[in-house]
Amino acid sequence: MMYWWGPGTSGWGYALMSVSMVLFWGLVILGIVVLVRYLASSSQSAGGAGVARATAEQVLAERFARGEIDEQEYQSRLATLRGKQQSTSRT
Repeated sequence: MMYWWGPGTSGWGYALMSVSMVLFWGLVILGIVVLVRYLASSSQSAGGAGVARATAEQVLAERFARGEIDEQEYQSRLATLRGKQQSTSRT
């Protein structure tokens, strides 16, 4: 009988409880998603920190070493690469 004492919860009370429940579970789910993304990105950056990308000159030297291009083409492309690097550093 003690549950029937008083006026009880009105329609606005039920609406407020429903909205607050949706907000609570939305924040819990959002927190889990953010935590998973943070852990995934930190593990990728830790594993990839030691890997360095080869520069264009290194790739060109590797192609020359493998015999894919001859010396004249290597020198021509190397001069082109260095010419472009010098022109962009002046601006």
